[in-house]
Amino acid sequence: MKKEAETDEMRPEYDFAKMSGGVRGKYAAAYRRGTNLVRLDPDVAEAFTTDRSVNEALRAVLAASAERQGHPAAPTGTASRRR
Repeated sequence: MKKEAETDEMRPEYDFAKMSGGVRGKYAAAYRRGTNLVRLDPDVAEAFTTDRSVNEALRAVLAASAERQGHPAAPTGTASRRR
């Protein structure tokens, strides 16, 4: 006997063919490519309000770290992003 919380809440009368707006596999390609999302803490998000500002700051950290370790500087710009 299943507990009430474990029961299937899907109603048999749903007809997905009649529902508009749904697209099968809408995010499948992005999922296959992978993603690198990061949740920023509120204080960090307040300082870095755009993805560009976060990327520029992280590239500066990478370049400084590479210089300190005697490695060539990390590539900059969007052309260096992994695909």
